[in-house]
Amino acid sequence: MERKPLIIGGLKARLPVIQGGMGVGISLSRLAGAVASNGGVGVISAAQIGYREPDFETHPLTANMRAIGQEMKKARELAKGGIVGFNIMVATKHYAEYVKAAVMAGADLIISGAGIPEKLPELTEGSRAKIAPIVSTDKAAKVILRLWERKYSRMPDLVVIEGPKAGGHLGFRPEQLLEFTSQKYEEEVRKILDTVHKFAEKYHIQIPVVMAGGIYNRKDMDHALALGADGVQMGTRFVTTYECDADMEYKKMYLACKKEDICIVESPVGMPGRAICNAFLKKKKGKGISGKCYQCLEHCNPAETPYCITRALIHAAKGEVDEALLFCGENAWRAEKIEHVSDIMRELQ
Repeated sequence: MERKPLIIGGLKARLPVIQGGMGVGISLSRLAGAVASNGGVGVISAAQIGYREPDFETHPLTANMRAIGQEMKKARELAKGGIVGFNIMVATKHYAEYVKAAVMAGADLIISGAGIPEKLPELTEGSRAKIAPIVSTDKAAKVILRLWERKYSRMPDLVVIEGPKAGGHLGFRPEQLLEFTSQKYEEEVRKILDTVHKFAEKYHIQIPVVMAGGIYNRKDMDHALALGADGVQMGTRFVTTYECDADMEYKKMYLACKKEDICIVESPVGMPGRAICNAFLKKKKGKGISGKCYQCLEHCNPAETPYCITRALIHAAKGEVDEALLFCGENAWRAEKIEHVSDIMRELQ
């Protein structure tokens, strides 16, 4: 199938491939820069982005704000003029500060999910940053588009449809994950596409839509494009690359896992998530966590939380896999080797 460039406002990606934002520390400057330099859209995850900073333990927000600028600068050096953006979760504590810091750092694009990014147009107003909500259902798409229309007379520059096969936190209730078979979710995708196209026609603009969740190879990409998507977003496939910012031990867990090792977990965020069922997840956990709170989530009660998600995800990024929450997409078991980003992009092209 023909590969048309992905046009996001005034931005143009030679290949219609967006690299999914994966936190904590899985997609930083090295991965994002490599994807951007190979014609795609590189995305840095802002989630606890400063975990390697010397003052992270004492001043996590300060460390994260500083790291946003540092990671963007390094990504730009690698990107060779390509598109680099940030993924910022709405559920993040101090969400507005993160968005403003990304804008100040010169982000080309801000992708936002894990909640309704109600104020994203306001927070990016006057900047060159393009904005993109993540939606999983037609209902969510309608809510966001109508909200932005009413409050800001503004439409997204891009919409990301994240399906039930995605990794990490999922925008579905547990029962929806059972309800949405592949065929049934394709019907939902068509509804979302129709909704976005109607709003685009109303404003006489183009709003590209990309599909995420379960996109692993060229065949998957072709299927998404055949459904009517303008491009794809991929996360899991890019984990097992030399350029991925995660420790090699994390990548090896993808190579070693089998299909039956991948499970749905209840995250402290309050949403279902997909991960590799490792020793950490098999441990019996009570309620309540002690020690430092990293101020990562807007709604988190340490007394009721089974484990600190920041600590669990930092363990993952550092390769301390027995103490880690190892987020992954449904197709992580398909990984067979460590490869270069350029190899993946060549295959998709």
